[in-house]
Order: sequence, then C-alpha cells, then structure tokens
Amino acid sequence: MTRVEHAGGQPPALSLWLTEYKATLVLGLPLIGAQLAQMAINATDTLMIGWLGAQQLAASVLALQLFFMSWLAGLGIIQAVMPLASRAEGQGDIRGVRRASRMGIWVAFAYTSLAMTWLWNGESILLFLGQDPEVSRIAAEYLRVVQWSMYPSLFVVALRSFLTCIQKAQIVLWATVASALVNAILDYGLIFGAWGLPELGIMGAAIASVGTAFASAIILVIYIFWQPEVRTYEVFVRLWRADWGAFFEILRLGWPISLMLLAETGLFGASAFMMGWIGTLELAAHGIAAQLTGIAFMIPVGFSNAAIARVGRALGRQDADGLQRAGWCAISLAAAFAIFGGGLFWIFPEALIGFYLDESNPNAAAVLVMAVPLLIIAGLFQLADGVQGVASGVLRGLSDTKIPMMIAIFGYWAIGFTMAYVLAFPLGFGPEGIWAGLALGLTFCAVSLTLRFHKRREWKIVPF
Repeated sequence: MTRVEHAGGQPPALSLWLTEYKATLVLGLPLIGAQLAQMAINATDTLMIGWLGAQQLAASVLALQLFFMSWLAGLGIIQAVMPLASRAEGQGDIRGVRRASRMGIWVAFAYTSLAMTWLWNGESILLFLGQDPEVSRIAAEYLRVVQWSMYPSLFVVALRSFLTCIQKAQIVLWATVASALVNAILDYGLIFGAWGLPELGIMGAAIASVGTAFASAIILVIYIFWQPEVRTYEVFVRLWRADWGAFFEILRLGWPISLMLLAETGLFGASAFMMGWIGTLELAAHGIAAQLTGIAFMIPVGFSNAAIARVGRALGRQDADGLQRAGWCAISLAAAFAIFGGGLFWIFPEALIGFYLDESNPNAAAVLVMAVPLLIIAGLFQLADGVQGVASGVLRGLSDTKIPMMIAIFGYWAIGFTMAYVLAFPLGFGPEGIWAGLALGLTFCAVSLTLRFHKRREWKIVPF
C-alpha cells in the first residue's frame, strides 16, 4: 500500500512515524556500534605500534593512509549493493537481493585485485611524495602484508550490505566487536612476542590486521549459513556464476559514491596539510579535534547506512509515504544526535581534548589552548555534518548518486577548501579560519542534499 487508510484499520499517522523511528534505531544503532568498534581496532593498532617507536609509528601511518584511501574507494563502489538489494527486498524479490549481493562480492574481489598492484608499489609512491627513504621502506614492507587484508575486508563490506538490507545488523555489530578483541590479542602477541608467539614488531601488527579481517569474514559467513532466515537467500549458492547486468549496475551506481567519499576524506586531509603550514602545535591541535569529530561522525554513518536500507525497501514496494518517513526519520535522528554531540563539544571542550594530552608534556597547555576554539567550531558544524552524511545515504537509497556526488565535490572543494584557505591565510584567521571553511562546505552540502530529497517528486528523482 502506498497510502495510509484509516478506515481500513491502518495505524494513525503518528503511530507510523513512531514505528519508523523505532525501525531506524533498531537498524542504525548496531551499525553505529560496529563503526565505533572498527575505530577501536584502528586505535589499538596505532597505540601498540606507537610503543615500538616514532619511526615505526610514522611508517604505519603512511602505509595505512595509502591502504585506507584505496579501501575507501572500494567501499564506495560496493555500497551500491545496498540500494539495489534493499529495493529488491521491498519488492519481496529474494532473487534480486541474491543477485546484487553476489555481484557485490564479485566487485569486491575484482576491485581488490586491481588495488593490490597499486599498493604493492607503496615504497615508490611514498618516495615520489617526498617521504623519508627509511620510513618509506618500513612502510612498504608493512603495507605488503596489510594489503592482503583488503580481500576479506571488502568481502565483509559486501556481506554487511546484504545483512543490513535484510534487517540483520546486529550480527554486524557482534562480528566487529569480536574482531576488535581478536585484533587486540593478535597485536599484542605478535608485536611483542607474548604467549609464546614470535616477536615480529611492526610486521606482527600487519599479520594481526590480516587475521582480524579474516576473523570478521568467517563470523559473517558462518552466520549466513547458520541462520535459517538468512540461509533462504542462498547468497553463496553458485557464487561462481556471473550476472553481468547486476555487476555493471553496481559499478554504475557505485563509482559516484566512491568519488563522494574520497572528496570528503580528501578535504579533511587537505585541511591537515594547510594546518601544517601554520605550525606543528596547530597541527597537533587540529589532529585532536579531527579525531573527536571523527568519533562523533560514526553516528550519522550508522544512520546513513540504515537510511539506505529503509528508503530502498520503501522504494521497492512503491510506498511513497513510507519512503518519506524513512528519509526524514533518519535525517531528524542524525540532527538530534548531532545537536547533543555538539553540546558536549561546547560544554566540555577542555575535558575531551585532555584525553589526548599528557600534562607532563611542555607543549600540552599550548595545544589545549589551540584545540579548544577548533572544537567549539566543530560543535557548531556537527548539525551540518550529521545531516549531510545521512541525507546522502537517503539519496543513495533512491539510487540517486551522480548529482549528490557533484554537490559534494562542489561543496567540499569549491566552497569548503577555498574558504578554508581564504579565511586562514589571506584574511588571517589561522586555524579557526580553516575549520570555519570546513563548516561552510559541510553546511552547503547539508542544505543542498536535504533539499534534493525534499524535491524528489518535483525533480523526478522518484516516479511516485
């Protein structure tokens, strides 16, 4: 049904909205938890490698930057599985869900095979970018092991997309939490030679990353075979059979998502370079504020993925009212959480920044003073950041990816990057100017993407 019919015994409008809010929370909260658990994995790697020394830590940071950008590009393409599978699920088309999910796995393996050639030449890339030769050598050795984790990691992304579409997000959370525990154990054991394991230093961390990725993949595969309701989709049956229509549809929808993610990540990377032009302490302050906003952004990321699934299902059953509820519920939840998070940034900036500072360090007080105004600005743009993150997910649920990509690139770079540079340097506002520029770019994207969803019928984004 596309309309609520009170006379036919359907629930009143308020009840339908409350039901949608509940469904979005039930789907979104485990995905948020999974994102935070993934951040815990990354933090554990950084912490334990940091105990080895500054050179090893620097090498791992460089290697993981190359890996993450390559991985993120693949993630964006594979995310196209979600609107396709969700729409099929809304139509009750199990075969359609299976087709999209299987070809998502194909895309994951095909993309990784291409990315491996790029990553295998990490040392040459880092030297070309002017990095220290010895650090580049260590980074390349580390990367040549870590890069093998991309196969299971992007395979997991494809399985997570499938499970999210069929409303089974809880297993995604538990698989990521279990993987975080496996990672911590393997990291400590293989880096420092604990529990009878060989002491491998930074290479131990690389092996641990590969083992962790495989552990996550194994957990999800076992669940898909074991859970009766999930097993009916037969995702792995005749996996070797190509379905080129679904394969190329994923590529068609996915490449704009990939560029959109890279544009946003690149903007924050460019802001770090600009901050480095100002000074080392300013860069340290920027890093702390960026880390805190990154944690806060995991909430809209979770709701964005939930929105793709909920909107896609409503689109599949041609439920105009359900589609509207799914979109606005996700956007409003992101806005509410963003306002709460922004409030924490305004009320407790010193306490939050203090978690990252050693008071015995002579520069700690100066970094704290520099970081506080950045976190205050971050608090102001939390609303824009959360809304633009979820609005883009809502539009992906409608399989609308190319125009949002153009909006994002224009907002992040033509507005965000340009204004950050102008405010920081010609106008002399320094670090605060860089963050104000970021805020302007994010606000433009939030307004534009939300307006596009609001005008979806008038602009013929959806046929009903």
